[in-house]
Amino acid sequence: VQVPEGFTAVMSATSWEKQEDNTFVFKMSQPIPSYLIALAVGDIVSADVGPRSRVWAEPCLIEAAKKEYDGVIEEFLAVGEKLFGPYVWGRYDILFMPPSFPFGGMENPCLTFVTPCLLAGDRSLVDVIIHEISHSWFGNLVTNATWGEFWLNEGFTMYAQRRISTEVYGLAYTCLEAATGRALLRQHMDNTGEDHPLNKLRVVIEPGLVFLFLGVNPDDTYNETPYEKGYCFVSYLAHLVGDQSKFDAFLQAYVNRFKFQSITADDTLGFFLEYFPELKEKGVDSIPGFEFDRWLNTPGWPPYLPDLSPGEQLMKPADELAKLWAADGLNMEAIEAVDITAWRTYQLVYFLDQVLQKSPLPEGNVERLSKMYPKISKAQNAELRLRWCQVVLKNNLEAEYSKVKDFLRSQGKQKYTLPLYRAMWGGSESARALALETFSATAPQLHVNVQNYVKKILGLEVAE
Repeated sequence: VQVPEGFTAVMSATSWEKQEDNTFVFKMSQPIPSYLIALAVGDIVSADVGPRSRVWAEPCLIEAAKKEYDGVIEEFLAVGEKLFGPYVWGRYDILFMPPSFPFGGMENPCLTFVTPCLLAGDRSLVDVIIHEISHSWFGNLVTNATWGEFWLNEGFTMYAQRRISTEVYGLAYTCLEAATGRALLRQHMDNTGEDHPLNKLRVVIEPGLVFLFLGVNPDDTYNETPYEKGYCFVSYLAHLVGDQSKFDAFLQAYVNRFKFQSITADDTLGFFLEYFPELKEKGVDSIPGFEFDRWLNTPGWPPYLPDLSPGEQLMKPADELAKLWAADGLNMEAIEAVDITAWRTYQLVYFLDQVLQKSPLPEGNVERLSKMYPKISKAQNAELRLRWCQVVLKNNLEAEYSKVKDFLRSQGKQKYTLPLYRAMWGGSESARALALETFSATAPQLHVNVQNYVKKILGLEVAE
């Protein structure tokens, strides 16, 4: 790849070298599916952050990226290897994309592309990368053969992510994070209707006519269902086995059996029953209400939910604090007795989700909450910024509208952008005005898909 002077090309490849006249030569020694071929060109530089990892970013971001990820990635990779077998891709580098990148991350082998939203400045979002690292085994090494079975990539990756997270951060914190995921699944199913055809694990994508007939945009298949319902199905398989170390051993065998192949759910489930003949004999694939076929082909809420009760010890204090803030007369003594300085991201996220559910709060409460917790109301952490902006909008706190605008100007990630436009459009006159004003200022910097989704929310004409 020849690029102009002053530019650098990077690629999802096992080796690369720069030759004269700014030509970069890449080699990929492993077979990969075509969707994982990725190339980026720009004014980018790199810094090492581990024995087999470096960060790539524009020069203005490289220091922040190095500081955030130094020494972090190797720990996650080592735990992944312990659980799922060797990391076969050689390097694990990260490229920080421009703020308009619409997704959290894209797991291109050797070089994951991520949103700059991960640079919170205090390492409070570094664990987001565990998901992309988990794809190194599930998705990149064993791949879904069709996009109709996207859950094979994402459900197994969510399970793997939470296994690594449990080893690194403990079960309570992982259960709390999984509870946040379950709440997003609930929200998604409430928005679309549980029996929507996309709320199945096996989605009918071929032929194209089916999509035209259903009026479904293939982009919409990218939603919480393959991730969180897929996670529930993999957790159900682990529950059938009943022994974590045996299920971990199965996952290693599964990766080993199908590595560098694209497979279907039938291959996966067939191998599961072959690996556990005693479960096959018991007929676990056809237990009434939990049939494998029902999991795959029936839309709706997962028939089995993994036990997240270990997260209660972190949820309970957050629940109780949210109740205190929602009260008519604030009990400041009780509020001040709760020390949130040690709370990590998902405990704060959980707290804000509870506050949001109880909103609008009594007059003046949100202003006091904002003053009391600058750690939340002035956070640079994007997950907290999203929730704080939602709380501001739900309580129509016009004094902090500028935070909503600033956040939407700073990034274009779909997961953050769309909920805020929905909240503004469903809010007061001034919130609607804020939506139109912010969109007209930021539209050119948004990815075209995100632009179109926002236009739909705001009732504007969408270009075909």
